[in-house]
Amino acid sequence: MRQAVRHHLFWPVVALVALVVANTVARPSFLAVSFADGHLFGAPVDILRAAAPLLLIALGMTLVIATRGIDLSVGAVVAVSGAVALEYISTSANPESPGTVFAAVAIALVLSLVLGLWNGFLVTVLGIQPIIATLILMTAGRGVAMLITGGFITTVNSAPYKGLNSGYLLGLPAAVWISVAIFALVAVAVRRTALGMLLEATGINPAASRLAGVRSRTITWTVYTACGLLAGLAGILVSADTMAADANNAGIFVELDAILAVVIGGTALSGGKFNLSGTFVGVLVIATLDRTVTVLGISPHVTPLFMALVVVVVTLLQSPRVRERFAVAALRRRTGTATPVVVPDDGAAAPVPVPADAAPSSSDENLPDEKEVVR
Repeated sequence: MRQAVRHHLFWPVVALVALVVANTVARPSFLAVSFADGHLFGAPVDILRAAAPLLLIALGMTLVIATRGIDLSVGAVVAVSGAVALEYISTSANPESPGTVFAAVAIALVLSLVLGLWNGFLVTVLGIQPIIATLILMTAGRGVAMLITGGFITTVNSAPYKGLNSGYLLGLPAAVWISVAIFALVAVAVRRTALGMLLEATGINPAASRLAGVRSRTITWTVYTACGLLAGLAGILVSADTMAADANNAGIFVELDAILAVVIGGTALSGGKFNLSGTFVGVLVIATLDRTVTVLGISPHVTPLFMALVVVVVTLLQSPRVRERFAVAALRRRTGTATPVVVPDDGAAAPVPVPADAAPSSSDENLPDEKEVVR
């Protein structure tokens, strides 16, 4: 049991189960899934479809955070990507043509790739702090999206484009399959090759990794580019869901949800080791939390406070210091001993059981007796 509690996925999974239980108690049919016309319907399916764009964004954010970075511009990239795709389709001669949709998606993804390259250039070449470098695009990106749409909300009718999100394959929405496929590809790339180790080395100590022959600048530039590309793909899914490009509201605050999902999953903002599986669970927690607000009938005015409380509880339970306190308390109950704990700056502690009635030790006790020395 102790090993399970110490696992990085334990508390995120507990939070997810608690949310599911709360929803089931409030609405017994919450977990009910029906099958009609070859499609699956129900709250769990809706949660998976809503989580698909966030999973793509959080996936890119995890890679960036692993290199000690942050990307605040993903929401703006979502808006720009959706605006470019829908604007191209709306001005085309045949919006229903698969070729038109393919071209729109390709243009949007290429532009998102360029925006990711721009962030990587600012961080790696010009040496600007990641939070400042991405803040530039965060503020300017929505202005770019407004210029693309002319300040209006662009709407289109295109069945092939809508199918990217609302279409079904083997009973599940296409958005779910797209996000899971991308997640699997990235997971294989970082866990079955040396890329994951290079990412962690760059995040733990960029200077040492560079001296060891790791091209940390190239790796950092690559992850920012990948983050922009994944955010652009998420923008395609978001705009395909609403069939509208709203430069002001598309992807609003999604960067915060992505960061929360990464942190809930156990990846530290200080960089280094990262957990893709934890990010996946964190995304499900955020998406289920959004659904919980609706099911429990929580007022929209207090919704941010409710979500903040849940996130605070989960992150506190994952804190190294809090987890160490639980471990020390369990050790004391089991052994009945006083357990002094020295907690270093990194939060890791090494409890050493000491009997409560033990006298303080002295280094002199190990010295030979004075008479024996004379002899």
